[in-house]
Amino acid sequence: QVQLVESGGGLVQAGGSLRLSCAASGRTISNYAMAWFRQAPGKEREFVAGMGWNTYYADSVKGRFTISRDNAKNTMYLQMNSLKPEDTAAYSCAADPSRPWAPEQLARKRYDYWGQGTQVTVSS
Repeated sequence: QVQLVESGGGLVQAGGSLRLSCAASGRTISNYAMAWFRQAPGKEREFVAGMGWNTYYADSVKGRFTISRDNAKNTMYLQMNSLKPEDTAAYSCAADPSRPWAPEQLARKRYDYWGQGTQVTVSS
């Protein structure tokens, strides 16, 4: 079993930055597919960014967000720059032991483990 705990959310003005963290315990996640998803009120959950053999980003965040991981800390990060009000959502991290070869599959694959989420609010 893998437990995931997100942190780093908060309130920020448009144009600002935040860094989300996803701390894993129970298993080493260095060889796992990892991803960030978000869900805004009244909307479906959407893929934001993922990493496996490669990284992959949703078009809406490409060039602004960066996904990374620190294997020594068993933690994944999402650096979010140039934030926009439409980035407001609850952000959740996900992990799965199966890493797809095609990076776009990171957006569509099933993930076995999920965190509880952290709220990001961007004011205009």
